Amino acid sequence: MTWTNHQAKYFAHELTRRHASDNSAKLATALMDAQVDLNPHQVEAALFAFKSPFSKGAILADEVGLGKTIEAGLVLSQKWAEGKCRILIIAPSSLRKQWVQELQDKFFLPATILEAKSYNEAKRTGQRNPFEMPAKRPSLVICSYQFASNKADDLMTLPWDLVVIDEAHRLRNVYKTGNKIGKALKTALSNAPKLLLTATPLQNSLMELYGLVSIIDDYAFGDAKSFRSRYARVTDEVFDDLKTRLAPLCHRTLRRQVLEYIRYTNRIPLTQEFVPTEDEQALYDMVSEYLRRPNLQALPSSQRKLMILVMRKLLASSTFAIAGALDSLVNKLEGQLKKDQQSSERLTSKLEEAFSDDVETFDELAEEWNGEDEGENEPLTQEDIDAIQEEIRDLRDFRDLAVSITENAKGTSLLSALQAGFAKARELGSEEKVILFTESRRTQEYLVRLLSQHGYDGDLVLFNGSNTDAQSSAIYKDWIGRHKGSDRVTGSRTADMRQALVDHFRSTAKIMIATEAAAEGINLQFCSMVVNYDLPWNPQRIEQRIGRCHRYGQMHDVVVVNFLNKNNEADQRVYALLAEKFQLFSGVFGASDEVLGAIESGVDFEKRIVNIYQTCRTPEAIEEEFAKLRAEMDAQIDETMKDTRQKLLENFDAEVHDRLRINLEESKHYINQHEQFLWKLTQHQLRDLARFDSSELNFVLERRPEGCPDIPDGPYHLGRDFGEAHRYRLGHPLAQHIVQRAAETPVFDATIVFDYGQWGAQAELLKPLRGKSGTLVLHKLSVDGADAEDHLLFAGVTNDGQLVSDEQIRRLMTLPATQTSASDIRVPEMVSNSIEGYKSEILHGISERQAIWFDEEMGKLDKWAEDKRSTLKINLRDLDDEIKEVKKAIRQAANLPDKIALQRKAKQLEQKRDEAWREYDGGAREIERLKDDLIDCVEARLSQNIQEERLFAIAWQVV
Repeated sequence: MTWTNHQAKYFAHELTRRHASDNSAKLATALMDAQVDLNPHQVEAALFAFKSPFSKGAILADEVGLGKTIEAGLVLSQKWAEGKCRILIIAPSSLRKQWVQELQDKFFLPATILEAKSYNEAKRTGQRNPFEMPAKRPSLVICSYQFASNKADDLMTLPWDLVVIDEAHRLRNVYKTGNKIGKALKTALSNAPKLLLTATPLQNSLMELYGLVSIIDDYAFGDAKSFRSRYARVTDEVFDDLKTRLAPLCHRTLRRQVLEYIRYTNRIPLTQEFVPTEDEQALYDMVSEYLRRPNLQALPSSQRKLMILVMRKLLASSTFAIAGALDSLVNKLEGQLKKDQQSSERLTSKLEEAFSDDVETFDELAEEWNGEDEGENEPLTQEDIDAIQEEIRDLRDFRDLAVSITENAKGTSLLSALQAGFAKARELGSEEKVILFTESRRTQEYLVRLLSQHGYDGDLVLFNGSNTDAQSSAIYKDWIGRHKGSDRVTGSRTADMRQALVDHFRSTAKIMIATEAAAEGINLQFCSMVVNYDLPWNPQRIEQRIGRCHRYGQMHDVVVVNFLNKNNEADQRVYALLAEKFQLFSGVFGASDEVLGAIESGVDFEKRIVNIYQTCRTPEAIEEEFAKLRAEMDAQIDETMKDTRQKLLENFDAEVHDRLRINLEESKHYINQHEQFLWKLTQHQLRDLARFDSSELNFVLERRPEGCPDIPDGPYHLGRDFGEAHRYRLGHPLAQHIVQRAAETPVFDATIVFDYGQWGAQAELLKPLRGKSGTLVLHKLSVDGADAEDHLLFAGVTNDGQLVSDEQIRRLMTLPATQTSASDIRVPEMVSNSIEGYKSEILHGISERQAIWFDEEMGKLDKWAEDKRSTLKINLRDLDDEIKEVKKAIRQAANLPDKIALQRKAKQLEQKRDEAWREYDGGAREIERLKDDLIDCVEARLSQNIQEERLFAIAWQVV
């Protein structure tokens, strides 16, 4: 089939059209290019995010498991397609790599993690602000909360196109005086549009909603004082008012509302108990007591709590892990005695390196625990030297005992756990595959030896932060050879290595032995068993691990295996808390929003657990402390507030179902339409350079287009299942080049013959035009302003004077066609009138939308002004109440001196009230002035620049 340059120009302009912010077509490019299934609730959330040009952002508060990252990714992808590439993502340290991987794999978006090391390196190379990505290599920037807060001055200097804040409930107390991180980020990013992601926007108090909303828009509510006063007593009337004010800012979908589109599977817990050997127990007890000592020479005072956490993790992991750590402490202390050769800072740095080599999350933990310890190392006294020598002797004894233990009871019990787990997998009908998590590289090495000796030698694959072992290198080399020349090879050794190991696990291995590196950014839906050989104390890290397998796309129930030391009372209490209170290991959805939200940060919970291990020596003390922790969590999980959240943020299921159904239909229509346009345009533009297979939407590029030296040749596929071919999409450089060339290629008036017979399909709409001829024109109407949009206006007429509808012409333009001649076209008056009619209708619609936006913005500002005046009135009311109390005291005073003293106080208060009235008057005028300024800003943003261009006119025939 053939198409003409006129059709190619139409296709190109259709593919690059800008759409109104509330139009489903706005996300068509992002949806078409994304490597994700089409779920309507995610489309709805992405459209909600900036549905008004005045929107400063939104809170996306879907329940856990509904894909808020995908929702944000759609928004990011659309912004990127619009050329708005200055984007920042702030997330917990443990989620940074996962964001990078998700954006690359699902949305083909480049992302850079900025942390202390890369920031300092950029500074050293002369970069003024490392958050500013090079124009030639644009990239999204991802950083942690702590890092963003520390670099707030840098953030403030950049005009961000969008800031996404993940796990945003961490900022819900920003209105409180002591919330330093929240206040720093709010100030630094005050002018940036923001997207806040959290499943728990409201946990304990309505003030938390105020806090989150204030981060997005300071004009949504007045201030904390007026909010607290207005919504202190939530009557039905007040409730409706608050819900109305929140509606444009907060969007929430529930899992039960999307069961029609998403299949959920269950989590099934298996607990493997074990009893340590006498030597293992002795080692545990000795190292525990050592860590409880008030003075520890081996652990730097600036990071003592962090080091104790890591030591306890290694102690629980394996004797091999703790042996290595103990050896590092011995080396550090021995170096400390030779202070003339090495500085204290250098020794601490070496110790940190040793710990981070084994515990890959060490740097993340260090960032999260930043500021926990204080103090500097002072010059050693003789007493210090004696203490160090004594500590070295103790540490050597501990280390030697650890080294002498060659088998671990937990390791032996792992063999039984695997047999039980695989039996359960067979019962559930899933493949016998398991991902086995440990927090220590040394423990990982031990597990490889153990399992290799017990019949699993050919079934293992390792996954860690470096993947430098011989097996991983061989898997990587083979994978690169098989996929060379395809889009599966990204060119990043780290990303390609990760994918090679996952593919090997899918096709060959039964057991992946992984460190925390595998808890981020890899998808293992084909695996339905998770073994926590070591159990993190941070519930969010556990949820991340299990979420690698128990996620969208998993077809089977997921078995979760945990190990329990029967001799350790604290271990048993931790497990009970994680299993019963957090419900991490069972059920359909894992940890509930309420429970994860109650702890705000998994790091804080982790610190509480460490403190219990450090301070409690008896089962009774342990029981008492865990009882306190449970009670605190129960107090946090307020059922009344849960009911409030439901009423405020959730919608009726029937309404949601209707909206989602419409969204799904519209999104499918626009995606299909875009794919057809891109396919036809590509066929036309590459007709002499490629071989096409329309039945499979494949083509082989044999020669590169002129001006595209970097575009690879070879097979391409339009669609998600691209196999070994290049994934062809609108955002691909080849497609971008084709679309731009077609849009810019000039076309002249001509006669076009459309071949309905060759088309091979039927369209009732076009049958009346067969055998007829006429004239049609295409105009482009561009409206630039607060909400930029383009409209393609078709109008046509047959030679016998019958108007051809817009829908008929659009369908006609997709038929195979040839250009027979070039000639000047006289456009009939009725066609010109039709164009004017369409234009008038569009501009009227835009005007109506603008009126709605204006009313919404004015309504918000009126409420804001009312709130601000309310604060002034509260101050006056408080003074009036105080004066009344003093006058009452005057009447009740028994003697004259007291009456005089109180009278003076009353007079001072009355003067204060008079001053407050003057302040009220001035404040009210100031509020009105600010409101007028805001109205001027709104008016300025609503101004428009309208341009109209005739793209072409043709004489047409349908045969």
